[in-house]
This record gives sequence, C-alpha cells and structure tokens, in this order.
Amino acid sequence: MVWRNINAVIENRLFLGNIMAARSTRSLTENRITHILSVCSDPIPAEVPVGGIYHKRISVEDVDYADLLIHLPSACHFIDQALRSGGVVLVHCVQGISRSAAVVAAYLMWSRRVNSTQALEMVRTARDHIWPNPGFQEQLVLLELCQYAPGPSNGIYVKWRTQLDHKLRAAGLR
Repeated sequence: MVWRNINAVIENRLFLGNIMAARSTRSLTENRITHILSVCSDPIPAEVPVGGIYHKRISVEDVDYADLLIHLPSACHFIDQALRSGGVVLVHCVQGISRSAAVVAAYLMWSRRVNSTQALEMVRTARDHIWPNPGFQEQLVLLELCQYAPGPSNGIYVKWRTQLDHKLRAAGLR
C-alpha cells in the first residue's frame, strides 16, 4: 500500500489522514469532507468558520503519558453525529499514524462493540502504516473496561489517572 495523506476507513464516510490532508482543499473537496476532527494543536484552514466545515479539536501530544482517554467519548459522539447527519469525516493528527488512528479505533470500538485489537486491525486494513503509541493502545483497552465512559466518576479511569499522575510526578514531568 502506498503511503497517502488520507485513507478511507469507512468508504466515502470516515477518513483517517495527516495534517496535509486537513490543509488540502483538494483532498477535502475530492472526498466531500464536511467534518474534521483534529487530534493535535496545529492550525488548519477549516477552523475559519467561512470554510463551511464543522471542526472539533482535541489538543493532545503524541506521548505515552498524554490522556487521550478522557476525550474519546466526545470524539466518538462528534464522529457519530456527523455520520448520522449524512456528513463525511476526516480524523487527522500530524502524521496520521498514532493519535488520529487511536481515535478512529475508539470510534470503531464504540460503534461496533469490537475490542481494541480488532478495531486497530480494521484501521490498519485501511491505512497500513498506523502505529498508536503504547500509551494510547493501553487507553483503548481502558476505554472498553470503562464501558466507554471514562471520567471522574468512573473508578477504572480514576485509578489509571491517579497511577499516571504518580508516575509523572516521580519522573519530574508534573
């Protein structure tokens, strides 16, 4: 498979790509993108309201200790609402390999009730060079264990987050 800026995970409905895909009016137009979910802090033209594209941002770094888990339910709902309204979604990060792949896998887990391994394989079938970092892979497993509702009232999430914060303090990262 050729490395591309954008790949269809659900044919003509859900795309996974990199920052170049999100910045390319050609890619957006050719694929009829109506919604963009950015899983990075890099700006893209769709953030300008006159672009006519709905946009949501999850500003998370691609590091093992970043808490992507807390954002996954809102990401899944954004994708689901877009698809239900007839929209076409692009989920992207900088390289389209780790953060955005984890979010698309989370959506497949949530919408199809498959486990993280199955979801990642589905994503890898569409875009063979994905590789979510180990922290995000762990968080996909936790998403299922949290019954797709991580947050301050979920004991599994709280325990994981407390352990993570302790490790980060011990490493001098917090």
